[in-house]
Amino acid sequence: MMLLLIALAHSRMLHAGGNAFTEPAGGTALDVAVQWLLTSFVDARSAPLFGLLFGYGLVQMTRRRSGPGGDPAAARRLIRRRGAWLVVFGAAHVVLLYGGDVIGAYGMFSLLLAGAVAWSGRRLWTIAAVTLAVGVVLSVLLQIAAGMGSSLAVGPTLLDSALLRAMALPLLPVAALSVAPSALIGIWAGQARILEQPDLYRPLLRRVVLIGFPVSVLGAQPVALQAAGVWTPGTAGADALAGAVFSATGIAGGLAFAAAIALVATRIGDRRGPVTNALVACGRRSMTFYIAQSPVWLVATEPSLLNLGGQLGAAAAAGVSAATWAVTVVIAGLLGRTGRRGPAEALLRRLTYGPPKRPLEPAGPQAGPRA
Repeated sequence: MMLLLIALAHSRMLHAGGNAFTEPAGGTALDVAVQWLLTSFVDARSAPLFGLLFGYGLVQMTRRRSGPGGDPAAARRLIRRRGAWLVVFGAAHVVLLYGGDVIGAYGMFSLLLAGAVAWSGRRLWTIAAVTLAVGVVLSVLLQIAAGMGSSLAVGPTLLDSALLRAMALPLLPVAALSVAPSALIGIWAGQARILEQPDLYRPLLRRVVLIGFPVSVLGAQPVALQAAGVWTPGTAGADALAGAVFSATGIAGGLAFAAAIALVATRIGDRRGPVTNALVACGRRSMTFYIAQSPVWLVATEPSLLNLGGQLGAAAAAGVSAATWAVTVVIAGLLGRTGRRGPAEALLRRLTYGPPKRPLEPAGPQAGPRA
């Protein structure tokens, strides 16, 4: 479901609002309503869900490597090695397909904060709060420096566009800082096994849903109302404050989405039909199908190809995004039936762990002495 939210967040590349959250895309009443809904519930709210699940996964990987008889230091080295390859994957993704990649940011987080998997809960929450505050300030400053521009990073040719996207790579440490708060909270949740044992944490999950969604949606309104064209800040300070509140409250939405999905999964239990199985298969191959969305954005937005960037209404753009996600779920379901890993996951696993070790062949029977 996270990948659906990400696809919907990417739909803004296809409507007139573009990269600026506050830019009204106009169109019909349906278009305005869709843009308001996506700005209120999805934009800057889906990425924290990704970060939480990433941090949770780091704990699971560490637990497998440093369980009884394991080596925690070796687990941290493994996290850093995997993180280095994620940076490579992310850089390639940016240059070849899509400038808004998050894979590289999580790789950089792994390189810089591999030891966070062993931190105490208090330390995780403290550093999460500090990085959230710093990240919000940097986000507002970057928006001001960019002039809140809504233009896409595209050039007249595919090569020109690739070079423009590559110019964002030096900002990778800043991107890692922006994903740190949700990833650190994900590590805390992983240490407590909250998503693995949702029945034990049902009251907590309910509180997160009941508090997280209102905080997230209300915090989005200073920006969402601008996107809907019904409010304009009177000063630059009010505009910056609106952006800061929008960024700071996004993490509440990500946590609420995670809690809601955990509660739904608890209700489903083992009663899995074909749709649920396909969603599970897509989630287990999330990196593959995150990257698989990018060729659609490339073909749709490149001036030398379809050149649809900024040309669709918000509702049509959301429809294209949802359809893209649905196709990836169908493909994932087919892969899940065969038991095959996603190509990206298989390659990352091989690069991180090395080639699978072949089992030793049993020794043949020893020849006895001749009579």
